[in-house]
Amino acid sequence: MIVKLISHTPDPDIICCAAAKLCHEPDERSLDDMVAWLKDNPDHVKRVIEHVIKLGHTSTLEHASFTFGVEDVSRALTHQLVRHRIASYSQQSQRYVNMDEPTYVVPDTCVTKEQEDEFLVSMKEAWVHYDNLRKMGLNKEDARFVLPNACTTKIVITMNARALRNFFSLRCTKHAQWEIRKLANEMLAQVKAVAPVLFSGVEPYVDEAKDG
Repeated sequence: MIVKLISHTPDPDIICCAAAKLCHEPDERSLDDMVAWLKDNPDHVKRVIEHVIKLGHTSTLEHASFTFGVEDVSRALTHQLVRHRIASYSQQSQRYVNMDEPTYVVPDTCVTKEQEDEFLVSMKEAWVHYDNLRKMGLNKEDARFVLPNACTTKIVITMNARALRNFFSLRCTKHAQWEIRKLANEMLAQVKAVAPVLFSGVEPYVDEAKDG
């Protein structure tokens, strides 16, 4: 799995703080002056953001957006991912991209040799059928019907801070499937590096039994 934060709103903590202050404070300063002042007052930014999160006034967090490039994840993961509707997605298309090279994700939960062997055999057979159908003249968009959920894909994801906090609340938990939880944990680490206030109080899930 490759996950990279490729773009984000500049100064996301400050922009969302300015939006929150605009809603509730009779401040006569211009927005430019307010933003400049907030850059010099990080403690105030932290107090305001924590307050609006506590109040549930999280619409103000929608002014910061984050774009990720994700590669080498399964279609099983992206089928779950796109259920998070407040986001923008651009995914590699199996209609237009040849899937001749067998690339797939082996589940972390395949822990026995028997499980892994069975899984790998099924992957090999899927691509044999895909190749055969293509050689018979079936187009890519219909030959792909035989490909598995394990097939790797690439996707670009854009979410605002409010949507991301919701995403993390659902996917950085023991109840999430292992692959999307791994993605969510990595996305969280990267947004925390650039917007520590917006994502304060949000923590990755660590399987203590597995990770010590």
